[in-house]
Amino acid sequence: MPFKPVILWTDALLYLLIVMVILFGITARRQEHLRAPWRQVFRGRLSMVAMVVLMTYIGIGILDSLHFKASLPRSDSEASVQYSPEILSVLDVLTGPIRTRVEKTYSKPFSFQLYMKETLEQPDRRQVRTYPRLKYGGAHLTDPARDRTGDILITSAGALLQGLLIWGLFAFVLLTLLARRQGHSIWQMSRRVLRGQTDIPWHVFLLSTAFIILLTLLAAKLGVKYHLFGTDKVGQDVFYQTLKSIRTGLMIGTLTTLVMLPFAIVMGLMAGYFRGWVDDIIQYLYTTLSSIPGVLLIASAILSLQVFISKHPEWFETMTARADIRLLSLCAILGVTSWIGLCRLLRGETLKLREMDYIQAATAFGVSHFKIIRRHILPNAMHIVMIVVVLDFSGLVLSEAVLSYVGVGVDPTMNSWGNMINSARMEMAREPIVWWSLLAAFIFMFGLVLSANIFSDRIRDAFDPRLRQSR
Repeated sequence: MPFKPVILWTDALLYLLIVMVILFGITARRQEHLRAPWRQVFRGRLSMVAMVVLMTYIGIGILDSLHFKASLPRSDSEASVQYSPEILSVLDVLTGPIRTRVEKTYSKPFSFQLYMKETLEQPDRRQVRTYPRLKYGGAHLTDPARDRTGDILITSAGALLQGLLIWGLFAFVLLTLLARRQGHSIWQMSRRVLRGQTDIPWHVFLLSTAFIILLTLLAAKLGVKYHLFGTDKVGQDVFYQTLKSIRTGLMIGTLTTLVMLPFAIVMGLMAGYFRGWVDDIIQYLYTTLSSIPGVLLIASAILSLQVFISKHPEWFETMTARADIRLLSLCAILGVTSWIGLCRLLRGETLKLREMDYIQAATAFGVSHFKIIRRHILPNAMHIVMIVVVLDFSGLVLSEAVLSYVGVGVDPTMNSWGNMINSARMEMAREPIVWWSLLAAFIFMFGLVLSANIFSDRIRDAFDPRLRQSR
């Protein structure tokens, strides 16, 4: 095979989460009480825009989670195929031109020369202090100072034209499917979509998709010729680093949820239903845990993990595997320390639900406690779980940036927005200031957090029974 698939621990958990989401979607589609709130979610215009942005981030994260090792050139004397020790992802292959183009040091966005002057020797052996040309950025231009603006405009126009063609094909396919589903002609469906006469705002979906497609093609076309967000201290493309950081942010937000939910659901339901000494023990446990400063607990766990890794280097074949274990450990630690809030909410909701007449009737008929919890308590408390999970996602993404900033986050070799911000802290003290790394991390993190907050607010409004009754 030309490649060897590699499944990291975080990759396996991400695949498991995707399967769980698919199974939940199948279940929700068959049950009206679950399908109705989700229809309400997708009827909002802002939530539709946020969903398109989130799906873009998730798509990039999934592409970066498909890892493999490429095969090495085989000689005639070798019987077996040898693979490279470097672990790559599908995203690395798609972004190969910007991944492999490494300059000497800093350069500004869309620049054709280094950010700092160097002493260069002229053909007549005179030494002149000037800004050297970049090896890759703007290297195709004969006179960059004169031709750069025109080249950017022409390249952008070509990317926009291709993007419009691709979006037109996508819109035609979508409108055809909608027309067949609702029994209209494609022209009638097009008019209804353009006028916003459909239950789901498909015109907002198409506009958002057009923006994403055009932005993607612009980045692809211009990123090959220039460094869109400049380069860092060692000459690596900052735009590539921000794309690679998306997976880290998504992993922190999603895998932490997998760790948090079992603790919060089981203990919250048990404390609220059984009460008595069970409630006292669980309250004592999460009160004790909440009294410990979270940053200190995370720092001690990460430092202990670093000592363990340094004493057992043979357990980790590559630096990628070592960084992946540290990311997984950080998700586990954040999950252990962040289940308390949801547990308290579920405890209070269970205390209310267990006094309902149908619960009392089930108890009188001799139904077992665990069957009551599984069939009656848990389904009626799931709206709280859904709301808290989506609201905590953006907070977990921001917590990774804060923890990496103080040095107890993900591995320094792993691309993350927190590591970029931590590196930019020293760059902002330079003269002249290197500002583009911080700006790139801020833009991408702001887009993810903002879209997640908008989408989570819509989910809260759709799943909260009190808000539904007020409407």
